[in-house]
Amino acid sequence: MASNVEAAQGGGQLQARQVAERPARHMPGMVMLVLALALLAGGIVSLWEATKHTQDTTVALVWLGIILIGLGVLAWLGLTQVAPGRARVIQLFGRYRGTIRETGLQWVNPFTRRIVVSTRIRNQESAQAKVNDADGNPIEIAAVVVWQVRDTAHATYAVDNYRQFVAIQTETAVRHIASSYPYDNRGADVLSLRDNADEITQRLSEELMNRVKPAGVHIIESRLTRLSYAPEIAQAMLRQQQANAVVGARQRIVEGAVGMVQLALQRLQDEGVVELDEERKAAMVSNLLVVLCSEQATQQVVNTGSLYQ
Repeated sequence: MASNVEAAQGGGQLQARQVAERPARHMPGMVMLVLALALLAGGIVSLWEATKHTQDTTVALVWLGIILIGLGVLAWLGLTQVAPGRARVIQLFGRYRGTIRETGLQWVNPFTRRIVVSTRIRNQESAQAKVNDADGNPIEIAAVVVWQVRDTAHATYAVDNYRQFVAIQTETAVRHIASSYPYDNRGADVLSLRDNADEITQRLSEELMNRVKPAGVHIIESRLTRLSYAPEIAQAMLRQQQANAVVGARQRIVEGAVGMVQLALQRLQDEGVVELDEERKAAMVSNLLVVLCSEQATQQVVNTGSLYQ
């Protein structure tokens, strides 16, 4: 784990000292398979024929058979299968000799070590973390990351275990992003975890890309899968959100009611339906606002007298 953290801190400086992926020298495996079988068959035939000849000829045929069988075994040991979605990192006596990405049966130096590296697309889901956001409120957050190995040499030699490296760096990046932004912007013009999900996930992907780059890993996508207040403050924050929602709704209702009153007075004046002095206009405005802004149904009062009685 310590080496993984040191690799993440080194960033691009580490990458400059790493070996980069390059194609390894190899031959078609089917050709070498046929050759290996032919050598083994020739060696067996040579040993069998040695039993039918004189001593001098027998010794020669035995040595020939041994040599053919040895060459056949070496040719057989060099055969390597490369499955789709996997690559083979070739290492000879501790030195990196290249990577084979071509699928099928291939043949390489039989004395090499062939390390299997998966190049498939993977999902990495971080554990649910409890972090304080930029405002100091405890929140619970988790994310899923889609990633793929792009450089097999870096993945093999830059870190001890690239899967564990990605997992640790994912959790670190999620915690850092969560502590850098508030959970809710509360009407302010700032980025928040809840209101700016697309921007936050993009920045999470960028930070993850920089963290796992030394391991030859490419981040395809990242998404937050859980985002909520911690249980100890969830109820208080819920009441605050409800209060903000009520205030916002009231504001919209008042704005709409004022607009409707203005429209009613303007229509009455333009069409000459009735002439109202300032006192009657104030009374009418008061009545309309009560009707429009009231949460409960209002009772009608029928005026059987004149407008001024």
